[in-house]
Amino acid sequence: MTTINQHDDIFTLINVFHVEPTNQQELVNLLAEATEEAMSTLPGFISANIHQSLDGKRVINYAQWKSKEHFEQMLSNSAAIPHMKEAEKLVNSFEPIQTGVVDSISI
Repeated sequence: MTTINQHDDIFTLINVFHVEPTNQQELVNLLAEATEEAMSTLPGFISANIHQSLDGKRVINYAQWKSKEHFEQMLSNSAAIPHMKEAEKLVNSFEPIQTGVVDSISI
């Protein structure tokens, strides 16, 4: 379950995929499938949240891992690699941003 809390020491990846609008839903479906079938079974996985822009040009994946090391291990995992390669075929470009939470404000 996603929890955004500046006191939690977790690794967060915000990955922005730039797509043609005709590929947006296919990428959303692929990322959801990859998360359910592969990513969620890997050590250190916490959560993934997939967002689609209303203009159809972007898909954003907000993923949490217990540590940067867990995330890096996923990158070379044989169950995850095919999904990542398939996603690359659907996107114009992508921007993986490695982050940590510094503040979380809600009302």
